[in-house]
Amino acid sequence: MAYEIKPILSGTKRDPLNTKFAPKHPNHSPFGDFPREWAPKASGSTSPRAAASSDAASAAQAEGTSPSHGSADPSQFLRSRSGTGGTTSSLLKGREAEAPPKPRAGAMRRRMIPETEFRRFYDRGDLPIAVAHKNKATIDWKVEIEKLDYHHYLPIFFDGLREKDEPYRFLALQGCYDLLAKGGAKILPTVPQLIIPLKTALNTRDPAILCAVLKVIQRLVVSGDLIGEALVPYYRQLLPVFNLFKGRCKNMGDDIDYGQRKRSDIAELIEETLQLLEIHGGEDAFINIKYMIPTYESCVLN
Repeated sequence: MAYEIKPILSGTKRDPLNTKFAPKHPNHSPFGDFPREWAPKASGSTSPRAAASSDAASAAQAEGTSPSHGSADPSQFLRSRSGTGGTTSSLLKGREAEAPPKPRAGAMRRRMIPETEFRRFYDRGDLPIAVAHKNKATIDWKVEIEKLDYHHYLPIFFDGLREKDEPYRFLALQGCYDLLAKGGAKILPTVPQLIIPLKTALNTRDPAILCAVLKVIQRLVVSGDLIGEALVPYYRQLLPVFNLFKGRCKNMGDDIDYGQRKRSDIAELIEETLQLLEIHGGEDAFINIKYMIPTYESCVLN
């Protein structure tokens, strides 16, 4: 009986690559797979070292521990700009960076000056005053000062003490002097209304404004009886700024200060004001001043 031998085709129409009979997982050789350390490197497969490192990383992750440096994933070292290639090294110690300057608290820095009610009233024409240009600039009062309502006008003039523009500065300062000189008994009831304008002016921390306010406080204390004692409960609002600028005196050395007549030294004005407050403030004045300004020494007890 004769048999006809037909050649095996590489594929058919339905299976041109003859993948039907191809094994899903081909062996490395007809005798089986090679050992792992001798396995051939194929495309898409990992090297034995990478496989070992991946196995170690997976085992460490399963155990909850981090892999050692030697068993890290090599792909971690291939990131852009993560290597040290092309860099140079030197044992020379570089220049140390300068330390940043220490920040300042700014306790005596000038603050923003709020708008005053005095300017608004004056521009609107509600104040009975005008500048009198004589041998010396004074205020021309349209109404007798004794007839004015001090509860209304005196706080407004005190509020204008923080003005630095003319003629508002001159009118407010000179107006306070005139009202305090002729107020008499009308001044004492208005003391609580004067604290907020004085505190606002002192908190500007402007040397020119501070000098003007200190001079007005000195006039206020001596303008009537019991006014100094009425200011004692308000030392907590007025004296903190005194404590800041008390030691800010001019250090002239051997020179002569020819501007002493202008009384522009803040430290001297503060010392004079504190002495007046102690003299006219009664028995409790010194202990309250000492509590707010520890460096103050009594001019009465000494």
